[in-house]
Amino acid sequence: MASLNEIKAPVEQHITEFEKKFRGSMRSSVPLLDRITAYLVKRKGKQIRPLFVFLTAEIAGGVNETTYRAASLIELLHTATLIHDDVVDDSNERRGFFSLNALWKNKVSVLVGDFLLSKGLLLALDNNDFELLRIVSDATREMSEGELLQIEKARKLDIQEDVYFEIIRKKTASLIASCCASGAASAGADKETIARMHRFGELTGIAFQIKDDLFDYSKSIETGKPNGIDIKEKKMTLPLIYLLNNSGWLEKRKIISTVKYYNDDPGRVASLIKQVNDAGGIAYAEKRMLEYRDQALKMLLDFNPSPARDSLEKLVIFTTERKH
Repeated sequence: MASLNEIKAPVEQHITEFEKKFRGSMRSSVPLLDRITAYLVKRKGKQIRPLFVFLTAEIAGGVNETTYRAASLIELLHTATLIHDDVVDDSNERRGFFSLNALWKNKVSVLVGDFLLSKGLLLALDNNDFELLRIVSDATREMSEGELLQIEKARKLDIQEDVYFEIIRKKTASLIASCCASGAASAGADKETIARMHRFGELTGIAFQIKDDLFDYSKSIETGKPNGIDIKEKKMTLPLIYLLNNSGWLEKRKIISTVKYYNDDPGRVASLIKQVNDAGGIAYAEKRMLEYRDQALKMLLDFNPSPARDSLEKLVIFTTERKH
């Protein structure tokens, strides 16, 4: 599997330039805000989203100033949603660092999230990037709907496979789809190409989320035991849905009882994880993940061969073969 540094190679200069522009897009005249945004920039992740934006722009017509704004818009809106998520989840950690609400409390975190959201909207409006704004606003709406759908289903635990795919399409895949669609739109691609890139991102995003769900059943480095975090949070993921769909009525009741009432019992959770594995739930989820990945890779064949297309192919593979 190619490393992220290898994948970045065709657009590395653009990514470096983007980091500078992104820092500038977060500036404010309020000192507290500047301190907080500097902290946010310092703890950035793998930068997979900007990478999708720049690589899709490169294969759809070439990177330009609008592409930088597209990447900044997505990062601003996405960072805002992550900050709000941490408040909602009462989470004290994000990517191994303290979350904003852990350091500055909920009120400041919500206001910073609102500030970043408004910065993103103004960045697009000030430059008449209405198509970019539409693409990214659509994704933000879908992400909210996906989260709410998941919360609703977690209460009843009555989720079927089609609902699971609808949740992850909205919650995760819509953001990667918006990266790819806005990358293409920034390069001046026609509507058909933008729609194709959106679908490509959606397929990649679904594969990405199934991979994330599979981590719950893999052993953690610290303990050597499966994580089981999704089970503790009553999230119905594909391996578990597969087990439920292939269990008798009595067994189903027992599984749902574990998820609903005994999700903090390490013994019951470990036993359920083993049951999922023995029933073929992991193998089934991996098979579905590769189906989505291969559909995404096939769509890239419509574009002319280039270093950027090669990197995009490697990035899709990276999303399904990563270790964390």
